[in-house]
Amino acid sequence: MAGKAKKPARGKRSKSRKSQRTIRPMVFLRRWLLRAALATAVLAVVMVGLFRVFNPPTTHTIWSESRRLGGVDRNWVAVDAIAPVMLRSAVAAEDANFCIHWGFDMGAIRAAIEEGAQRGGSTISQQVVKNVYLWQARSYIRKAMEALLTPLVEALWPKRRILEVYLNVAEFDEGVFGIDAAARHYFGVAPDALSARQAALLASVLPNPKNRDAARPSARMNRRATAIMDGAALIESDGRADCFQK
Repeated sequence: MAGKAKKPARGKRSKSRKSQRTIRPMVFLRRWLLRAALATAVLAVVMVGLFRVFNPPTTHTIWSESRRLGGVDRNWVAVDAIAPVMLRSAVAAEDANFCIHWGFDMGAIRAAIEEGAQRGGSTISQQVVKNVYLWQARSYIRKAMEALLTPLVEALWPKRRILEVYLNVAEFDEGVFGIDAAARHYFGVAPDALSARQAALLASVLPNPKNRDAARPSARMNRRATAIMDGAALIESDGRADCFQK
C-alpha cells in the first residue's frame, strides 16, 4: 500500500505565502519602471525624428520672450537660403570641431572646467537640444536630459540639419530670433546675401545677444569678428566644414 504524501507543514506554507507577497510588489515595480523607461525612449526617438523632417514651431525661450515682449521677430528660412559663410562663421565661433564630434567636444569641456565660468563647453548640438527640447535655466535635471538627447539628435539628424535648426532658433537681439530676422534687423539684407564680415559679426553676437549689437560693434566685437572670419576660412580649407557644406 503506497504511503500517503506528506502535506507541507503549515509553517512552511505560511512562509512561502509571505515570501510571495514580499516579492510580487518588487516584480510589479520593476516591470512598470522598465515599461516607463521604454516609453520614454520611444517618445524621445519620435520627438527627435519628428523635427528632423518638420521645423520646430517654437521653443521655450521664443515662447517666453514673446509673452514678455508681446511678440518676437522671427521667420524660418531653409538652410539653402543661408549664405554658406554664415554657416561656417557660426561653427567657427561656437563649435570649430562640429564636424568631427558626436555631440560632445571633450577638449572644449575640459577647457571649460579648467577656466570655470570664463568659457562655455557646449557644442552646437547641445545648444540645439537645449533650445528646442529643454529650457535655459541651469539644473542637473536639464543637463542630464541634454546629455541623453544630444547623441540621439546626432544619430538621427544630418549635421547640416542641426546647423539649420540652430541658426533658426538662436537669439540675435532682444526679440530677434533666427538668422533671417537677424540679417534683416542688423543689415537690411536677406540671409543668403550676408557678407563674410556681416556673418562674422552676427556670429559674434550669439554668446550674449541682449548686450551685443552687430550693427554697432565694440572694439572687442570687431576683434572677435576678425578672428571668426579667419576661423571660417580655416575650417573650410582644412575640411572641418565638409559635413555641412554641399
